[in-house]
Order: sequence, then structure tokens, then C-alpha cells
Amino acid sequence: MPLLLPAKPRVRESFARAAASYDDAAVLQRQVGERLLADFSPLPEPGTIIDAGCGTGHGCRLLRARWPSAHITAVDFATSMLAVARSAADHCLAADIEALPCSDERYSTWWSNLTVQWCDSGKVFAEARRVLRPGGQLALSTLGPQTFAELRAAFIGIDRHRHTLSFSEPDAIAAALTLAGFAEVRLQRQTINMHYPDLKTLLRAVKEIGANSVGEGARSGLLGRSAWQRVQAAYEQYRTAAGLPARYDVILAYARK
Repeated sequence: MPLLLPAKPRVRESFARAAASYDDAAVLQRQVGERLLADFSPLPEPGTIIDAGCGTGHGCRLLRARWPSAHITAVDFATSMLAVARSAADHCLAADIEALPCSDERYSTWWSNLTVQWCDSGKVFAEARRVLRPGGQLALSTLGPQTFAELRAAFIGIDRHRHTLSFSEPDAIAAALTLAGFAEVRLQRQTINMHYPDLKTLLRAVKEIGANSVGEGARSGLLGRSAWQRVQAAYEQYRTAAGLPARYDVILAYARK
């Protein structure tokens, strides 16, 4: 679980506002979802799947292409996201994945792509186990502690505010899954770098996928011109031929109830 979680109403509002532009901006989410699915081969094949934190339904579409006959339930607490996802799922629930309005042992597969990092992972994993049938399988992606490492370093000494979230170590995720009652826990860790022409474009892209608390205050009007210029200069040391990198420390996790 992130060490400091943003307030849940604020997270909901951020993702609700992002719904209209989300699919155009969510390049990372698509890449991670495809990687999560590529190494997921549950046996028997899923009959009932819950997509926990479905966003606009890209995961539902991936799952549908892989298992056309599965019944897919899409869950998200941002109703504007769910409205977009509706066409990709058999059933939609406007709900918090920490407290699912679902009966016990209802699903054969629990899937979640880049959602758990915004939640209390202990509550999420307990709910996942509750709604899975015996032998049911879990697949999730989340973010690790090296996410936004360059951004975090660029802000050091600028002010007293925290400009990035803290994310869990892989061992902590594995331990939380085991504590929730999962077995056969298997983790993978990958780094994905997205590149942008400048820092303002990088931060704008992050906000367009709903992560509004990342880089918060990183505008010259709030930081002051001098501070903003120092942040930009600090970030420039990371520039590559492709542009300024935004690092995502991606953790893929698989487990069985």
C-alpha cells in the first residue's frame, strides 16, 4: 500500500474528470495490461471475471478477446469511467474495490490493472479472496517504489512538500497477498519509461490519466518562477535522445485462492 494514500473522494474526482481524455492518454495502462495478460494462463479458463478498477474498459476488451465466452463484470468507483466501459462488459458495478457489493465465491478470476496503488491493498486483497471461488486466480499490476524516481529527485530541496506518492516494495505486495490467504504468489518487475519533450508536458500527461497528486504544485504560479526553473534544470540531467523520461516501476502479481 502507498505509505501516504490520497483522500479517496479526491482520487474519485480525479479519475472522473479524466474519463473523456483517458483512452488517448493511457498509453502506459494499455502496455501494462497487455504485459499482465501475456503471462496469465489460468487453468481452467475463466468463466466469470471481475475487472477491479476497470477504468474505461481496456482490460475488459483484452479479456474478452482472450476468453470470448467469459462473463465479465466491470467495477469502478468513477461512474464516468464506468459509462465508457459499459460496452465492453456484461455487467457493471459502481463500487469501491475495497468493499465489493458481490456475493462470496462468485468469480473464477479477479483482474486489476494499475488500480491497487490508489487503495488499501490489504482491504483490496481480502475482498479479492472473498469473491473468488476456491482455486480462483488473481492477476494484478501495480506500481513499485522507483516510479517517478527522477521527478522525486528533481524536487529535492525545492520545498517541504511531497510531490510524488510512495509505492510498495514487491516483497510487501507478496506478503499482503499471502496474508490475505493467497497461495502460489508469483511476481514480476519491469521498468517502463515514457518520454516527453519537456517537464510541463510530462506532468500534464500524468494528470490526464487521473494521477493529479503527482507533481502537485509543479507549476510556476505555485512554486514561484525561480523554484520552477530549478526543478526544470534538475530534471534536464535525465534527458535522453527520446526526451525527458517518466519512469514506471511496474509490478505484475499472480496468485491462486
